[in-house]
Amino acid sequence: MESTWQHTTVLLKEAVEALLTRTDGTYVDATFGRGGHSRLLLSKLGPQGRLIAFDKDPDAIAEAATIADPRFSIRHQGFSNIGALPPQSATGILLDLGVSSPQIDNPARGFSFRNDGPLDMRMDTTRGESVAEWLATADMDQIAEVIRDYGEERFAVPVAKAIVARRAERAITGTADLAQLVAGAVKTREWGQDPATRTFQALRIFINAELQELQQALEASLDLLQPQGRLVVISFHSLEDRIVKQFIAKHSREVFDRRAPFAEPVKMRLKALDRIKPSADEVKANPRSRSAIMRVAERTEVA
Repeated sequence: MESTWQHTTVLLKEAVEALLTRTDGTYVDATFGRGGHSRLLLSKLGPQGRLIAFDKDPDAIAEAATIADPRFSIRHQGFSNIGALPPQSATGILLDLGVSSPQIDNPARGFSFRNDGPLDMRMDTTRGESVAEWLATADMDQIAEVIRDYGEERFAVPVAKAIVARRAERAITGTADLAQLVAGAVKTREWGQDPATRTFQALRIFINAELQELQQALEASLDLLQPQGRLVVISFHSLEDRIVKQFIAKHSREVFDRRAPFAEPVKMRLKALDRIKPSADEVKANPRSRSAIMRVAERTEVA
């Protein structure tokens, strides 16, 4: 367990306040992280309340083992696995989609270019392919597509060409090596942003299938939530927030089948409640919170 690197939970009070509707309910923290939201929620639950957590990261599982509370349990699984829980069993579901500070700050995890480390980026280090392994075999078009689609990087093709050219000489295994390579291919950059930021984001999202997992978890939440149950999602970049926003909008309206004008419409399944951003004070205290957007929706009556 990483005791050296600290994590500050974003929108801590706001998320728990939006999620908690009953102190005797069953809640799902689908992205436990370092347990900030879980611990606060447990402090507000009554004796009959329950909290089920999920996380891919072995370090998060180790952190969860420090919670000695019979109302709490955790599963070493990604958040798309919430669909395995019984239908209509959750009073509220929380998805905090951010990478935790210990993951970013620990060079051994390979998420950041600020300190050199192995080019890994897997949320679950016990399985799957690392970024270094994928870059060693992917063709240039695949690499460019990932960097363009998941990083919204306009210099995706030059970056991919540079990666392929470098690996013909030697393997790219370290974060500093990749960051330097990207910096040489990205001709202009946003003010205050490292030229490697978008590429690193893209590779992390891709190697962990983050957007696909988010879509699966959102769809599963519809069957998992009880009527009036809350869905709370905290996003940290536009790709995630767009998926969440469109999902809530899609299920917040009745759908009429134009081919069957007299048929009953498909009833709305969610009601959008709120969109919240961190306060100026929170951003000042924790700059990593500045891009966060929290969306809150409520499950309507189940037919």
